Amino acid sequence: MQLRIDQDDSRSHVLASELIKREIFQRENMKKDISITMFEVVGSSLCVASGDGQKVYERLSGALKEGCPVVLSLRNVTTLTAAFLNSAIGQLYGQFNEDRIRSLLRVEDIQPDDIVLLKRVVDTAKLYFKDPERFEQAVREEL
Repeated sequence: MQLRIDQDDSRSHVLASELIKREIFQRENMKKDISITMFEVVGSSLCVASGDGQKVYERLSGALKEGCPVVLSLRNVTTLTAAFLNSAIGQLYGQFNEDRIRSLLRVEDIQPDDIVLLKRVVDTAKLYFKDPERFEQAVREEL
């Protein structure tokens, strides 16, 4: 009987040791933040064209697909438009759910007036992708 207890203790110790090793491995191999600087992607402090926003979107989208946390920096950006943000960030809401975007994307170095613009773009994108046909019909009716 004593031998069986020793074997169980040995197995428990080995199992605990393996769990600790696995947790250490997972922590060491957690995906690190990917840093994207809009100024570097666009090559200018003017983030105004939707085509330039598309370049940012492609990088953001690729990282989010992989489940990588992303830090998007607006450092050195002097001019920002809704068209650019719609391309760069707004269309993410058509590909990913809001929880995924919120948990993986962090925006830094943004000016207070640009925060308001970004919020408006995100709110509009969420409404649009919730029901694109209804949204487009409402826009047509307004025109």
